[in-house]
Amino acid sequence: MQSSAQFLQPPATPLPPKQIQATTISKCIKFSRRELAISTSSSLLLLLGSQAIEPLNLSRARADELPPNKTEPEQEPSRKIEYCSNQNVTKRAFLEVSVDGEPIGRIVIGLYGDSAPFGSSRFSNIVSGAAGVSYRRKDFVRIMPNYVQHGGLRSYGVDAELAKNTGRTMAIDNLVDEWEKQSEMCQGTKNVATSVSLIVRDPSKPPPKMKLVARGGKLEIDQEEVGKDVNGTEFTIALKDSPELDASALVIGSVLEGMDVVEKLGQVKTVKENTSSPYFRAAKLIGDKRAVVAERGFNRPYSKVKITNCGLME
Repeated sequence: MQSSAQFLQPPATPLPPKQIQATTISKCIKFSRRELAISTSSSLLLLLGSQAIEPLNLSRARADELPPNKTEPEQEPSRKIEYCSNQNVTKRAFLEVSVDGEPIGRIVIGLYGDSAPFGSSRFSNIVSGAAGVSYRRKDFVRIMPNYVQHGGLRSYGVDAELAKNTGRTMAIDNLVDEWEKQSEMCQGTKNVATSVSLIVRDPSKPPPKMKLVARGGKLEIDQEEVGKDVNGTEFTIALKDSPELDASALVIGSVLEGMDVVEKLGQVKTVKENTSSPYFRAAKLIGDKRAVVAERGFNRPYSKVKITNCGLME
């Protein structure tokens, strides 16, 4: 006989449907970490595969839409080649050069007034003296293996005052815009042999530093410029192709006559570059000013290389 206690026990209450479902799911989703990793990797591969196949399907669908004997219309030829190759000479300028007081000849330069209007105008105004100052009695300051560089005008002192009296400024905003356009439109090396260029930026200049300044009783964040900007009057003449100038120089013309004179300038003895010295590297690394001063003197000519006369040719 069954005991009365067994009959007195209450019947087991059934679990709610939601609890049954959750219990069943929890029993079914017991995976190891390895199984989870494999399933996740497989899902990612499927997703990436579908994304890679989708562009192919789109291109096939686009091809199906075209008539059988027709292809997609070809794009119009870019103006890049035309802008860089067809350089029209609008003005001609001349430079007469001497080394240690001895004349060595004349350089005739053709200016590209159509492709570089601001740059060629800046150069012609200085050469002719219309800017109030000119390149006369100004020195070439650097002679590199691939190019020679003229020091241009000073942004302070007599040069700046004379330019100010004629209403001229040494702002380089338009020159930088032309340089950016030239860099975008022209592919390959811009400063090829015989090219004449204005230096419009310094790629080695560090970015401005942020600092706090007090203005009107409030603290504001301002930018502190490190180093000096170029004024767009220094120019270079390329002896050989000089891709290292493309990051800083705007091509405004080329040498038409007197390239032999430029080659004579390239043969002038200069201060030997010593950047490979471990002492120089250590001094520059710690910010020693003597290293900065020494670096400015590298590749400077020992002789006085001057422009004795300059102007525009009719």
